[in-house]
Amino acid sequence: MDFWSLFVMDFVQQLQSPTLAFLIGGMIIAALGSELVIPESICTIIVFMLLTKIGLTGGIAIRNSNLADMVLPMICAVVVGILVVFIARYTLAKLPKVKVVDAIATGGLFGAVSGSTMAAGLTVLEEQKVPFEAWAGALYPFMDIPALVTAIVVANIYLNKKKLKAAQAHLTEEEYLSKQEYLSNQGAANNRVKIWPIIEESLRGPALSAMLLGLALGIFTRPESVYKGFYDPAFRGLLSILMLVMGMEAWSRLGELRKVAQWYVVYSVAAPFVHGLIAFGLGMIAHYVAGFSMGGVVILAVIASSSSDISGPPTLRAGIPSANPSAYIGASTAIGTPIAIGLCIPFFVGLAQAIGGL
Repeated sequence: MDFWSLFVMDFVQQLQSPTLAFLIGGMIIAALGSELVIPESICTIIVFMLLTKIGLTGGIAIRNSNLADMVLPMICAVVVGILVVFIARYTLAKLPKVKVVDAIATGGLFGAVSGSTMAAGLTVLEEQKVPFEAWAGALYPFMDIPALVTAIVVANIYLNKKKLKAAQAHLTEEEYLSKQEYLSNQGAANNRVKIWPIIEESLRGPALSAMLLGLALGIFTRPESVYKGFYDPAFRGLLSILMLVMGMEAWSRLGELRKVAQWYVVYSVAAPFVHGLIAFGLGMIAHYVAGFSMGGVVILAVIASSSSDISGPPTLRAGIPSANPSAYIGASTAIGTPIAIGLCIPFFVGLAQAIGGL
């Protein structure tokens, strides 16, 4: 069976799955003006439980796995997270009416990982009985943190250079020559962005905190009883509620996206596929070199196609305050996430089936 037949079959199956159905349902009722409101505190608890479950799954698997098998997939995740930021810096930032700092922030958000998209991808693979490494979800922070750190560092270097050029433009030739050395030294000092506070901010975020907590508990304790009795049975039901909320949020963000350059819409549609294909290619290298499963390759591609919806926005708000949240959050939530869940998951499952015969 060829790729497109597999893709159409997976897409139709995805439409019938609770994951995408609840996402589309949320967008529809929001478009119809529904006053349904799910309190943010409930959403916070749901996100915590979902990511803790994913962390526990990964931690238990890591405890029972050969760590050497994880090295190459982790390196692939880091490379993708960093590369996505530079793709946005040298593509989106070059388009008309797109501010460079907004483009870099958008790249950071699309390089970071959506816990909900990853959870949806894992659920689809489980439903289709596609084998994958249980620790594959633990690749999350290896892509998420490098993307956010890279975006903030690149944005701050750009802004500092812009300030220096503006300062030099107001100097006379004599003043310029006398202060050239000072400005050079000052510029070098300003360009030294402190990386550890950015990493620390990311680690303190609610998404990574829950994920890393689950990982630690899975590795160093024996949480199998609470995992099987509570977290695992509740996972799909909680995910469906989160998808409903995200659908409503996506529709509300469309209004914000209209206020910025229309190129963000083009980027938001294309980027999930481009980023996912890059990750898929790197994952195939890990597949042939280190025996990384085809299901694991799909997960790597899915988290690369996702864009952060929990930890990324507050981290970027703090790290790049001059960037416009309507641009990068609107692009991610309104278009990027529905594309990643609705199209990219069946696309990469179909691609893996066509190539590797899942």
